[in-house]
Amino acid sequence: MTLQQTSAPAIPRSGRRHDRQRFWQEVAMIAPAVLLLATFLITPFLLSFWTAMTNQPLVPRPTPVRFVGLLNFQRVFTDPLFWTSLWNVTRFTVWVLPVQCGLAFLTALLLHQKLPMRNLLRGMFFLPAITSMVVVCVIWGTLFQYPSGPLNQIVGFLSAGAIQPIDWLGDPNWAMFSIVLLSAWQAYGFQMIIYLAGLQGIPEELYDAARIDGASALRRFWHVTMPGLRPTHVFVLVITTIQAFKLYTQVAILTQGGPKESTETVVHYMVRAGFEEQKLGYASAVSVILFVIVLLIALLQRKLLRRFDV
Repeated sequence: MTLQQTSAPAIPRSGRRHDRQRFWQEVAMIAPAVLLLATFLITPFLLSFWTAMTNQPLVPRPTPVRFVGLLNFQRVFTDPLFWTSLWNVTRFTVWVLPVQCGLAFLTALLLHQKLPMRNLLRGMFFLPAITSMVVVCVIWGTLFQYPSGPLNQIVGFLSAGAIQPIDWLGDPNWAMFSIVLLSAWQAYGFQMIIYLAGLQGIPEELYDAARIDGASALRRFWHVTMPGLRPTHVFVLVITTIQAFKLYTQVAILTQGGPKESTETVVHYMVRAGFEEQKLGYASAVSVILFVIVLLIALLQRKLLRRFDV
């Protein structure tokens, strides 16, 4: 066989022109998304990183802005209040993940069944997720009133007066737990919708085959439903973790970081440094640190879940 016979046929010029046209069409289609990401995500982060290395104040002052290098980062890492806020938001994340995701998963399993008025129930359960967090905080602030708020009255009635009224937002032992309850109730509807979408994406033929094989409801759940929801579990856990580390509104409205700094969070610490103390460079350093922490946690979480085949 000669060399000419074994060589690959040349691509026609019209085919190469078609490939180039298709390439530029794809570039034109993704260009708006890339432009938006660069404008609202990448560029602000780079500007924040640059601001974090200066003594930039919030309000311009006669003194010139100086480059201070990593001094702001050093000050953040040596401030005990920053480590307290980081511990508080980590504690909040560890508590809210099982409560919020578990409640969303159980609700999605219930509403996935063929219930009467199923669509109406889905809308009712999703309603808190589209309600303003400010409104939710006002409502729950009324429930948490001490000593005669509705929640304390319910606790006293159920315990026949054995449990004394609880200062939900004024006791350091209860304040963060109260924020967890409020946050899980407000946001679980979003995760519920994601789980419903994941449940609807599992082929019904798999359940039919499991029934024919004689699998019980528990076995169908464990061997069909759970494997089918593995990507959904990963997505829900990652986005819930990211949202948890951004905790701010509930703290700013209900506790202002108290009592005794038990609900101080990284974002609240950053906003106070940037707007109340007008240390924009220092606040930018906190924002960069928070971004790196959330990114590392999300990557680690994703890797661990893949290792355990979840």
